[in-house]
Amino acid sequence: MKELLLYVAKNLVSDPDAVTVTEVEEENQTVLELRVASADVGKVIGRHGRVAHEIRTLIRSTAQRSGKKVSVEIID
Repeated sequence: MKELLLYVAKNLVSDPDAVTVTEVEEENQTVLELRVASADVGKVIGRHGRVAHEIRTLIRSTAQRSGKKVSVEIID
């Protein structure tokens, strides 16, 4: 999941070198924390949060195929 999120995020932003993803294991799920350059936060979130919603949907559906629970948080 981490590699997929990195791939998607790096293709959306202007500064792909600033993109990092950190995996945090919680009780029953994995949280992927996405960090991008401050100038690129709007590109990752999108208008009315549409891009962020689609990223979360993509990651969640891919994780369900392997029987895992994964969520995505965009860190400012």
